[in-house]
Amino acid sequence: MRVAKLAFLVREYDEAIDWFTRCLGFVLVENADMGAGKRWVVVQPAGGQGAALLLARAVGEQREAIGRQGGGRVFLFLETPDFDNDHARMKAAGVRFAEAPRSEPYGKVAVFEDLYGNRWDLLEFRSA
Repeated sequence: MRVAKLAFLVREYDEAIDWFTRCLGFVLVENADMGAGKRWVVVQPAGGQGAALLLARAVGEQREAIGRQGGGRVFLFLETPDFDNDHARMKAAGVRFAEAPRSEPYGKVAVFEDLYGNRWDLLEFRSA
């Protein structure tokens, strides 16, 4: 077994698709109309490594959780083999980093926020 997808609450499908593909370089894998205003929208990192995100348009009380899916702490971890290049590309695309890159015993890391304010780590693990 493996975790294949995570539900990720969004305000609107198209704004989230744009942000993930333009700012993070994710690929749109699926975008199917499910009727009644719902869509099955899946994005994932280019290369298909790791879990994909199912972009779920929030309705009703779910709207309150947009941008707070991690309760204010880092919610998702985006691993890269080339931190410096990806950090520069993401900043140029308008991604807001909450801190400057820092070195930790496990590697290089910086916290960034997605279009709704959820906190992520961009990280490159140190080679053993």
